Amino acid sequence: MALVGAGTILGFQCIPTFECFPLHAASAIAAVALLTNLPQLPPNDDDEQSEIPDGIGELLTGMGPPPLPRPSTSTRKPKSPNPEFKPLSPASYFSQALEISLPTRALDIRVYYTPPKYDGGGVIVFHHGAGYAGTSFACLPKEISEVMRDNVGVLAFDARRHGKTTSSQSDEDLSINVLVEDFCALLQTIYPDMAAAPNLMLVGHSMGGSVCVRACPILQQRKFNIAGVAVLDVVEGTAVEALPHMHAILNSRPEGFDSIEESIEWHVNTGLIHNPISARVSIPSIIVPADSPLTPSTRANIGFKCKWRTPLRSTAPYWDSKPILAPLICILIFLSRWFPSLSSLFLGLRSAQLLVLAGAVRLDTTLMVGQMQGKFWLEVMAGSGVGHLVHEDNPTKLAEILADFWRRNEHIVARGNVIKTVGEV
Repeated sequence: MALVGAGTILGFQCIPTFECFPLHAASAIAAVALLTNLPQLPPNDDDEQSEIPDGIGELLTGMGPPPLPRPSTSTRKPKSPNPEFKPLSPASYFSQALEISLPTRALDIRVYYTPPKYDGGGVIVFHHGAGYAGTSFACLPKEISEVMRDNVGVLAFDARRHGKTTSSQSDEDLSINVLVEDFCALLQTIYPDMAAAPNLMLVGHSMGGSVCVRACPILQQRKFNIAGVAVLDVVEGTAVEALPHMHAILNSRPEGFDSIEESIEWHVNTGLIHNPISARVSIPSIIVPADSPLTPSTRANIGFKCKWRTPLRSTAPYWDSKPILAPLICILIFLSRWFPSLSSLFLGLRSAQLLVLAGAVRLDTTLMVGQMQGKFWLEVMAGSGVGHLVHEDNPTKLAEILADFWRRNEHIVARGNVIKTVGEV
């Protein structure tokens, strides 16, 4: 199944000069450009290749153990890279890597795609959380392909100011409405003919879950068929309670690293990611070289060879719970935030809903009532060795959950012999 863009099927043609991904050239109408080559690592492992580094961080909802103390740059001794944590290329995990231009959004979006093997197959679209990247879902395509027998494809991407996505204008606005508009614009560019578009399932982690929930009715209004929406490890009430502690969390994490290997090792050792393989694929996308223009240099990160791709402190207006200035400004800030009304919007969706939690997190009142009324499917992955990044920590288990959700909700039986796809009214 081919991606399509700007009203024309992209006549993807393999470019043999690139060794890692079978990158493709798209029609000029689709405005899809080639991505940079992802060079191979020395052949210490069979199919493990290094990805050119980029930057990190994620809005946490109170997950994982406290970060390790941050040493001062004046007393810090540079650390040699640990070969056990060398980067792995996503080329072994996705079939294609694309750069899709959205001129109206001034964005060139990095997309990772594994198509369904058969025509008519659906696609699961993933939206990462704050500070992470599309490679956060890299371990899922193979698992989903196996359990779904290649009937469903996977599409992940880097949101604005994240990963390898770039902008020709200021991309500092990460308000929820901007992220939702970006998401909808991307899908409309990839699938301009909604009638020919595949069934889609939207899956969002943390902040990405809020984007998917808000984007679903907009996409349905534009005649996309949404088979379901899955939210990964975010509950509005719990997230809001955790937000006042975000500054303390950011203050205790490193401002930079001496190598990509060190950043990967830090995520594994602190328990933020329990799966070293996934960390070796995902983290290189969220760290950038010290001289990268994608992220501003500060007094705190000077002296490091690598820094975070996404400066999470700049996103504070979208999660800070403190009153700001006048009431009108408070209202505007509230409306731009990521989590307000998430629970009620989730329950109000006109498609199947799935909530996956890492542990027995207390549901807020809205979700508790909705669960008692059977309005959504709840899966708790406690005992599966997972933290907040459930998709990275145990992709096998999550793939089984998503596959089951897909099978149950891609089609429903209406009265008589009428088969109606979920999302169709």
